[in-house]
Amino acid sequence: MGVAVSGWRLAAAVARTGQLGVVSGTASAVVLARGLQRGDPGGHLRRGLAAFADGAAAARILGRYFRRDGLPAGGRFRAVPVPRHRAHRNFLELTVAGSFVEVFLAKEGHEGVVGINLLEKIQIPTLPSLYGAMLAGVDWVLMGAGIPRHIPAALRSLAEHRPTTLPFAVAGAGDDFTLAFDPRGAVAGCREPLSAPRFMAIVGSHVLATHLARAAESRPAGFVVEGPVAGGHNAPPRGTPKRNAAGEPTYGPRDEIDLARIRELGVPFWLAGGYASPERLREAVAEGARGVQVGTAFALCEESGLDPALRRRTRARAAAGRLAVRTDPVASPTGYPFKVVQLAGTLADPEAYAARRRRCDLGYLTTAYRKADGTVGYRCPAEPQADYVAKGGDAADTVGRMCLCNGLTAAVGLAQHRDGGGHELPLLTLGDDANSVLAALSPDGRPYHAKDVVRYLLASPDCG
Repeated sequence: MGVAVSGWRLAAAVARTGQLGVVSGTASAVVLARGLQRGDPGGHLRRGLAAFADGAAAARILGRYFRRDGLPAGGRFRAVPVPRHRAHRNFLELTVAGSFVEVFLAKEGHEGVVGINLLEKIQIPTLPSLYGAMLAGVDWVLMGAGIPRHIPAALRSLAEHRPTTLPFAVAGAGDDFTLAFDPRGAVAGCREPLSAPRFMAIVGSHVLATHLARAAESRPAGFVVEGPVAGGHNAPPRGTPKRNAAGEPTYGPRDEIDLARIRELGVPFWLAGGYASPERLREAVAEGARGVQVGTAFALCEESGLDPALRRRTRARAAAGRLAVRTDPVASPTGYPFKVVQLAGTLADPEAYAARRRRCDLGYLTTAYRKADGTVGYRCPAEPQADYVAKGGDAADTVGRMCLCNGLTAAVGLAQHRDGGGHELPLLTLGDDANSVLAALSPDGRPYHAKDVVRYLLASPDCG
């Protein structure tokens, strides 16, 4: 669901119902730093930092970012270190701590189960994010948007505080680069072995599931099998790309997931993408799934991290029969199709998109490439076109690209203000089933809570 939509409040609310509550681990450093600069209402982030194992690092973070009175009107957030191959210590500390705080707060005060979700395509923060979550006792790690074959071994290594590496995809460099993370060098005060969380791979095909399940070192404890109607990033269609009259990618028989093949793997699985109803939950269980993963229904509940005004507008638009979700084939810098809610005043608004001055100041979705001198450079097709081309990129790849980093961060009330006035506009993603979900949970646009979603889904006596 993007950046901090499924934050600690939502994950805790879901976990308290007896279900798996999942926090988003994407850009946790930005979420923590900007939350502190907003004054940390309620003191929750500071409470999480007070429990962090490295007190000196927590003090440095507070000294650098906490503003007791929050930002003045029109004030700019202080910059956060961007992800880089040779990560700066400040970036590592902030990423570990950000992930720790989210999971710590999500698990606080109950015995429920909490997971963290990461994108395999966002590689540089992966190891420090995992380690921070593990320091807080995370129960599950979920990862998709790529082939996360190395994560189970990384979790075992991090549990013992051992230096850990992951392959680092650098365009034009083959297998020359790795990402290295030394837990003891990044965080002081951690010595006792940690419990390695269970790993759940998010897959869009039985082919990928089979590949991951084949070897012991990559075999997950579970799969989320996600179809292309789910919100956020979708797997691209297989074969020759085709688009419908609205310019959306079309999916065919080759994209259908063979659930019989999934069952044969002997790995527990959950189905995702259009399963947010009691009827679809029953269908999933009948197919052998342990249950379903739900995003859109929770994204618009009161515990969601979405900006409250954006939640209200979206629910009201659905109640009026005017909510539209488009699968945009080019919006994401990753090249994956991305679901975009069509709302005026957001990046989905063509006029607002055209008026935004391009910039790349968060850098989570950049592509690493090998420069002529052998070092690593970073480019993003959503950055200024001239910059992208100067780094060896194709100008055609910049057309229609949106800055997901800034747009998704703005959607949770953490928009950066810009010199000369104005601020970054939000970008909202939901699944194709948003209208039917809201028709069941909020037919008149009224607020609802996470527990209402769970109660609705488990309305059938066959579901427990």
